[in-house]
Amino acid sequence: MDPTRDNPLIRIKAFFDGLGIFTFFTVILLLILGMGALFGWFGKTDTPEDAAGDIRYEIKKEIDSAQATVLTEEQISTVLSDVAGKLASSKAIAVEKPEQIVPGSDTAKNLAEAPAVDLTNIDASPAEADAAIDPAVLEIGKAQFLVCGACHGQNGEGGAAAPPLAGSEWVTGPISNLVIIQLRGLKGPITVAGKEYNFPAGMTPMAYQTDEQIAGVLTYIRNNFGNKASAVKPEQVAALRSEVGKPQATVEELTKP
Repeated sequence: MDPTRDNPLIRIKAFFDGLGIFTFFTVILLLILGMGALFGWFGKTDTPEDAAGDIRYEIKKEIDSAQATVLTEEQISTVLSDVAGKLASSKAIAVEKPEQIVPGSDTAKNLAEAPAVDLTNIDASPAEADAAIDPAVLEIGKAQFLVCGACHGQNGEGGAAAPPLAGSEWVTGPISNLVIIQLRGLKGPITVAGKEYNFPAGMTPMAYQTDEQIAGVLTYIRNNFGNKASAVKPEQVAALRSEVGKPQATVEELTKP
């Protein structure tokens, strides 16, 4: 037997030598891992959730960039503050006409079988186009249009998600068309100023707006961007509230301008 094996000093030295070697290799390993992470030596292994998240972030970045070209941070803040204030001051009420209808339900069947509304008293006479427009109504419409402008363009020029409003025969045509589109949305192809547009998702219903807000924004687009037509009245919107909950409208259901 080697007598040095029982020497405490040799045992302590061997322990610290081993500890030093272990520490040395640990530091080397950490340096390799750190450099690999810094320079991407080991590549990136994404889970399906990470890959889907990357796509969502890219889409959000594109949407934010597109929105920034038509809406300033100040405009967005103004709209959000206005909506937040109205929500905070409003009182909860029972929903008598739900905007989301379950297909095949009794409510959906009743809506489908409901008699058509007489549009005679809704579509104003062309003679009313020269009547003075209440500035207060235009102000209401201008505020509501900040949302519409995100797709239609703040100058009504149209964009990647919606056709133009400037020079549109649908805008200056029968009022009932605009009210129905606002309450039900629109899907399928539509021809505006001789050019066909067909956006996959179509237009989302805006039935959450009050009659006054819808009348205001429709009056606004009918009298801006080079358009000139009669004002839309809240009672004309109210007369078509029974349209709420029906599927998105199509051009075939509207009155040809």
